[in-house]
Amino acid sequence: MLILSRFAGASRELPEALIVNPYDSHGMSATILQALTMTEEEQQERMRAMRELVRSRNVYRWAGQMLLDASRLRNKQRIMRIAAQEKTKVRRHG
Repeated sequence: MLILSRFAGASRELPEALIVNPYDSHGMSATILQALTMTEEEQQERMRAMRELVRSRNVYRWAGQMLLDASRLRNKQRIMRIAAQEKTKVRRHG
């Protein structure tokens, strides 16, 4: 079973992992106990899901997503800029 710090970036990408605050010793021990007592079936299902995600979300897909996000942000900023210009025109002529 995979145990990840909540401060690790992968913790947001791998929700099937057990997520812990490494500064909380009681929480850490409870999570380790959970991992040790988890059924083999649940462990296998969680690991299968994480492996599938890691296999599909490789560096090429990640880079592509970053470019898409940047493009969407640029378009949103352009639309906001146009809207602001239109408001300025209305105030001048209104």
